Amino acid sequence: MNSTVVDHEIIIVGAGFSGIGTAIALRKAGFDDFLIVDDADGAGGTWHWNTYPGIAVDIPSFSYQYSFEKQRDWSRVYAPGRELKAYAERCVKKYGLRPRIRFSTTITRADFDDALHLWRLRTSDGEELTCRFMIGATGVLTRPKLPDIPGVDRFTGVTMHTARWDHDQDLRGKRVGIIGTGASAIQVIPEIAPDVAKLVVFQRTPIWCLPRPDAPLPKAVQMIMRLPGGQLLTRALSQAFVELTFPLAAHYYKVVPMSKLGERSGLAHLRQQVQDPEVREKLTPQYALGCKRPSFSNDYLKTFNRENVVLETDPITEITATGLRTTGQHHQVDVLIMATGFKVMESGNMPTFDLHGSGGTRLEDWWDIHRLQAYEGVSIPGFPNFFTIIGPYGYNGASYFTLIELQTRHILRLLGQARRRKATRVEVTHEANDRYFQEMLARRGTQVFWQDSCALANSYYFDKNGDVPLRPMSTPEAAWRAGHFAFTDYHFDKLSQRPHTETTVERATAG
Repeated sequence: MNSTVVDHEIIIVGAGFSGIGTAIALRKAGFDDFLIVDDADGAGGTWHWNTYPGIAVDIPSFSYQYSFEKQRDWSRVYAPGRELKAYAERCVKKYGLRPRIRFSTTITRADFDDALHLWRLRTSDGEELTCRFMIGATGVLTRPKLPDIPGVDRFTGVTMHTARWDHDQDLRGKRVGIIGTGASAIQVIPEIAPDVAKLVVFQRTPIWCLPRPDAPLPKAVQMIMRLPGGQLLTRALSQAFVELTFPLAAHYYKVVPMSKLGERSGLAHLRQQVQDPEVREKLTPQYALGCKRPSFSNDYLKTFNRENVVLETDPITEITATGLRTTGQHHQVDVLIMATGFKVMESGNMPTFDLHGSGGTRLEDWWDIHRLQAYEGVSIPGFPNFFTIIGPYGYNGASYFTLIELQTRHILRLLGQARRRKATRVEVTHEANDRYFQEMLARRGTQVFWQDSCALANSYYFDKNGDVPLRPMSTPEAAWRAGHFAFTDYHFDKLSQRPHTETTVERATAG
């Protein structure tokens, strides 16, 4: 590699848990020439940006951590957001990553240089960074999504999105409106309801809310976790719970009856928590469990028993200067909270910058033509030397940490093979990508997403083509594939310098 041409062998875009985990894996594998860039001023990604009241992880903490860096002192089964943020910072410090991170650096564009086999990244400050390989680790839960409602900019009161919470605002005694009843709203609503004068919850689609097996971790459990094998036991139990409640339930809906059991549990929870039968009916989902990610809460549903909380299910027709108008009435509010989620399967979010591959092909345009797809969720043909952690058909619904470790295993196998072959260009073949995409589509038959009732779910899992680019397989299968995909599914090429500085490309010798 010509060090005068390339600033870094590898640039990781994103300093959330995906970027941190990738960097740790690179160092362990002997890849030391890397840089992490992030537009935030601190590490943690989702857990840096999201600080709203009540924020916590939505799966047990024993699963929401790296398998190689288990924490013994979570305060609860479902850790609060501040502990996840602290965990991110602790990992950065422990593994010596801080000198390798450039915060407050926004990547706006990346172009692949076919002649030199490198990526040219542009920052918002006009700087150019170059690297041989680029890893996209920007995640999907960082870019707030605003509702497409007329007058959204007309409101003269206080407006904030859950992902950009303004802690200077005092909600006590205020009339508050909150749009959305997804995962963030389920955590925010019980926290703020006791303090506000009135809370109007604008619901488009009710969410499946299941009992949450959460509690402060007693001293006895913390002691067990300090014993040999204690952490392995708690993690194994947690992993089994997570696998049963989403990957198996969603992807094997017609085979594994977990969703039906979950629906019965959710309906019983709803009957126990909500007193008013009319409100209870409005909170009852009309779609199968799993069409969108369910939530777990012991406090959300019973919040609607409060006299100062109103559930509004009529569609919002416009936002006015003083409130929100529905088909039935006008609700005056002092504060408007957008709990409307993130740009997940939308253009401009995956990745968060303008990416141009071989021949100048724009990734968003390629996906518009060919639909969202990526080989094993990692690589896209025509975009050499670019690998993504959370690509289409990469995530199966388990813990994001499981995804991170599996995808980095795939990427490290490629980088190791490229190093052995002295290859400077690594690109998945069209044949391998097409084979994988067709396999993913062929597995739809057993998934919950293709049940008729899912049309009523308004789930962000569905992209604009009507696809659900989640990985339809169990975690053990995904893990096996990450370590056993064939290198023949990739082209490995290398630059060859000839006299008179003529540069040619040679196919690396198979090995």
